[in-house]
Amino acid sequence: MLDSWKTFALPVGLAALGACGARPAARAAGAPAAASAPAVAAPASSDAPAAASAEPAAAPPGIPTECTANGDVCVPDGKWVTRLCQEVFPGVALVMFAKGSPWTRAYLTRKTKAWNASGGASVEGELEFDEEVLVLRKRAADLGGMQISGAGGGYDALRWDGSCVTLSADEVTLRSPPAARSGPVSWKAIDDGLREALRADPKVDAAYRAHRAECKGVTMGTVSQRCVKADADLQRAIVGAVRSGASLPSPQRMP
Repeated sequence: MLDSWKTFALPVGLAALGACGARPAARAAGAPAAASAPAVAAPASSDAPAAASAEPAAAPPGIPTECTANGDVCVPDGKWVTRLCQEVFPGVALVMFAKGSPWTRAYLTRKTKAWNASGGASVEGELEFDEEVLVLRKRAADLGGMQISGAGGGYDALRWDGSCVTLSADEVTLRSPPAARSGPVSWKAIDDGLREALRADPKVDAAYRAHRAECKGVTMGTVSQRCVKADADLQRAIVGAVRSGASLPSPQRMP
């Protein structure tokens, strides 16, 4: 059974990553004051990082900012969640995982296969032990008298890669682990505006440059161990920036 949730201030900004596919960790915390309008992305082009913003921005228009009552968890509007879970929205996930966002965080109690019981798009693979997800809604314990694994008394949740997954109540906990993991994040999957805004963080910019030098534009096939490491370093930098309050513009793709 999930633990109780806490409501934070309005969400801020976020991020994502590249070619190889490693998995780092981190966790949102705190509740910064929300700004009156979303930040504007730094101009694209060149390798110069965008100027860092002094204040984190509020969540971009179109992304919920207030909880809908759903028992002991803080979740977005149900109709919006239904649209969200029909596809994969990497940019939206970064905004929702922002430092100070109100959504209930949950953590995997064991390695679990990823699947989406809502019938929408899904990403194959497994969720890792201690992986952080956002609770989107509760699922009914009884589906027409049929007991279905992952659906009885479970939850729909959002991963860092923007995909929805269905989890049973005993597969997650609200207790934050010592070192929470993030799910996969793809730099190539997010739009240019978000990338430029993320590069306002010096650590992200340095990791991006190292990744480009080691991977040299490779997106598939055999890659070097140095590229694998650079990919993991870039992901860690992105997750760290998001959890630290990076200011991001509205994603181009929205539910």
